[in-house]
Amino acid sequence: MENMDLREIARRAGVSIATVSRVINRTPTVNPRLARRVLKLVDEIGYFPNTQARALVSGRSKIFGLIVSEITNPFFPEIVAVFEKIAVEHGYEILLTSTVHDPKLMESSVRRMIERRVDGVAVMTFGMEELLLEDLKLRRVPLVFVDIGPPLPRISNIRIDYLHGIRQAIQHLAALRHQRIAFVTGPLSLKSAIARRDAFLQSMQEIGLAVDPQLVVAGDHTTEGGMDAAAKLLRVPAKPTAILCSNDMTAIGVMRKSYEDGVVIPRDLSLVGFDDVRLARFMLPPLTTVQMSQAELARLAFEALLADVDRQDPMSNGTEYALQTNFILRKSTAIAPTR
Repeated sequence: MENMDLREIARRAGVSIATVSRVINRTPTVNPRLARRVLKLVDEIGYFPNTQARALVSGRSKIFGLIVSEITNPFFPEIVAVFEKIAVEHGYEILLTSTVHDPKLMESSVRRMIERRVDGVAVMTFGMEELLLEDLKLRRVPLVFVDIGPPLPRISNIRIDYLHGIRQAIQHLAALRHQRIAFVTGPLSLKSAIARRDAFLQSMQEIGLAVDPQLVVAGDHTTEGGMDAAAKLLRVPAKPTAILCSNDMTAIGVMRKSYEDGVVIPRDLSLVGFDDVRLARFMLPPLTTVQMSQAELARLAFEALLADVDRQDPMSNGTEYALQTNFILRKSTAIAPTR
């Protein structure tokens, strides 16, 4: 059927089948006027190329896998949207899966991607990445990770500079005369959550502020976890005047619990999130946060995969990319209240 369609397009356009194939594959050497004529006939006939057959010929599926932790978390949809947009611009499709932190789901997702012969996989999960390494690296599938990518062939890594943005946030709070600054961590089973906590402790030490152990509370990167953490912090005898959270969803939970307890942000309590999800700017008050650009993360992940697919020496180690965090000032911080 595909050959019949190609022959019909070639017959109507008065060109060879090879020319039609070059136009459909966007070969730049084809005369632009001729290409427009062929593409017009492609639309009229309703021709769609057989991507599986093309993959058999080229050895590439033109599909990239994208694995995220939790598609319901507002941090991830923008990564997916930007990654897909760039992929389409480069003639790629994406195979998306959300693991919901479930090892069995992760395993089945990897199997599905291998069956589809993806050209590479971007692992944007912030956890469970080790489960993927053995399954995928043995098949020489290019991979890109966040923070934990080992120095191995065809594995690239995006290194997040958590310290830069968190240091700016702590210096901002100190300038507003806050001394009792609390921190709500993410799940400490995640290396990224440990890195954020350590960046907080280092930033406090750098400016000579003591960290009260009672003011470092474990969270789980959810709004519910943020509400639970806020309940603990608001019961401490010497309450914090500011709270920095490991992600924005936690901060939104702190904001909700503060509202229920009659604590006014930022008059009574300053609040800073982390991630800068789109929802943060629409909170009341708009949430001050540390930005980890989801669009830039998606762009770097796609570029890393594309570079590894085109790499001349498949046994050379992947590339390390850097992503810097930055402080975003909005309306949820103010001068520390006097007790």
